[in-house]
Amino acid sequence: MHLGLRLFFGFFLIAGLAAFFILRVFVGEVQPSVREVTEDILVDAAHLLAEAAAPELAALPPGGTLEGGAFAAALARYRERPVDAQIWGLHKRSLDLRVYVTDASGRVVFDGGTAPETGLDYSRWRDVARTLRGEYGARTTRSAPGDEGSAVMYVAAPVRDAAGRTLGVLTVAKPVRTLQQFIERAERKILVAGGWLLALSLAVGVAVTWWAVRSVRRLRRYAQQARAGEPQAAPALPGELGDLARAMAAMRERLEDRGHVEASMRALTHELKSPLTAIGGAAELLADDLPPADRAGFARQIGQQVQRLRELVDRLLELSKLESLHGPVQQAEVALRPLVEAVLAEQAALLRQRALTWRWTCDEAAAAQATVKGDAEQLRLALSNLVANALAFAPAGSTLDLALQREAGGLRFSLRDHGPGVPGYALPQLGQRFFSTPRPLDGTKGSGLGLAIVRQVMLLHGGTLRIVPAQPGLRVELHWPAA
Repeated sequence: MHLGLRLFFGFFLIAGLAAFFILRVFVGEVQPSVREVTEDILVDAAHLLAEAAAPELAALPPGGTLEGGAFAAALARYRERPVDAQIWGLHKRSLDLRVYVTDASGRVVFDGGTAPETGLDYSRWRDVARTLRGEYGARTTRSAPGDEGSAVMYVAAPVRDAAGRTLGVLTVAKPVRTLQQFIERAERKILVAGGWLLALSLAVGVAVTWWAVRSVRRLRRYAQQARAGEPQAAPALPGELGDLARAMAAMRERLEDRGHVEASMRALTHELKSPLTAIGGAAELLADDLPPADRAGFARQIGQQVQRLRELVDRLLELSKLESLHGPVQQAEVALRPLVEAVLAEQAALLRQRALTWRWTCDEAAAAQATVKGDAEQLRLALSNLVANALAFAPAGSTLDLALQREAGGLRFSLRDHGPGVPGYALPQLGQRFFSTPRPLDGTKGSGLGLAIVRQVMLLHGGTLRIVPAQPGLRVELHWPAA
């Protein structure tokens, strides 16, 4: 079965079951709720009529009835009143309340129903018996067993004299069938609304299924094109699918980066070949009988090349370690200005040897408060390589310009030397491993790993490395995003 059908049927099953149980609960609660509201109204009506019947019942002689009195006449007029009330779209055309009154013994002394039962003993009926005992009296009685439509609700209230003594009971009755039209109307509205809700849920399910299947198919097509080696941009998708698409694109780029890896390996081989050749040549010459000065010079050359190899290996290890990380190892607020000045202090001997100075070209008070969130050791490593690169290209007696500035998008640190700069064609390649330009001091080329380390540290901190030409020299900028 296709993914789309599985998703749709799963959504349909969940929505259908939820709608079924919810509608079942709602419809099942309609009838009890209507009865509860009706009983509440009958309680009010019973107590109101009990007060109206109290004077006549207090004056009633033993064995007498309320027939022919003012209370009976008022209820007779009530039964004869015409009514045509529009209640929320339903018509009420008849008055349905039945009222009967019993004395303190439970004998019916008045019955306003269509078939009066005056004189009968109602003392055993639940509404009368409980009310005479001082409790709440109510009952529902069916004239035909099992037929809910024949049920009648009875609610009683005590009739008391001025002293609070119970003179009898007044009961108000209402047939349940008169409520049925309201119950059925509410049930129909709930079912119709539930049907629309279910239909809307299914429509949403179809839309979501279509979107999910379409997105998955785009990912599948992209994966198939990647397998076939066809150049294709990763599909732009939102959410987790977008993350998956970007991860697939990154994986594809890494797989397609074999040529770059091979080129890097060739460059590394070239970087290793030069010092190894020099070491080998010097070692061969040292095997001959040489003057002490020449022997010392070749030994010094071997030491220099070994140091060059050691620095190359150390930087490669540092870069490899950084590339294996997904973010800063530790997160802390790092003050940048003290860190920059500490790195410059480590190069104090070289600065004095070449008569180099440095200065802040920004508001020093603002620079002193500039902090970023990140790993202090990684940031120190990046700044050390950045300063070392600037010192390699700065002319003797020149000045290094430093700046720390807050920007709308975050924080920017810049370091500018006043050296010969870099040709325009070489700018985009700076920061790549094993790419470098000749140093003005001795014409040698570095490994390019210093700026590569700086770039990788900035990537780990969510920032960027930017290299822009200056007249004269070169300005390297580190940008951190706003926290």
